[in-house]
Amino acid sequence: MPHYFVLGNWTDQGVRNVRDSPKRMDVAKELETKLGGRLEVYLTMGQYDFIGVGELPNDEAVMQLALQIGSQGNARTTTVKAWTQGESTKVIAKLP
Repeated sequence: MPHYFVLGNWTDQGVRNVRDSPKRMDVAKELETKLGGRLEVYLTMGQYDFIGVGELPNDEAVMQLALQIGSQGNARTTTVKAWTQGESTKVIAKLP
């Protein structure tokens, strides 16, 4: 299953309602489960306020998750698709 990193920052609304963030993270995890994947969310220091590490069946499911998160107005996200070493080794082996 493809791996994704969701890099997120709170909006002004998200910071004002930061006490609700644990509930929002649970809702995101539930949605990812419904979409056929799994998600772990970490609150972070630095450039991003949180990072989600997840596996989802395809890019469409990730887009649905990102749009659902964004539509609530509490966070803005950037999603990065990742390949494991084993997966990337297979791709590299196909190079001419």
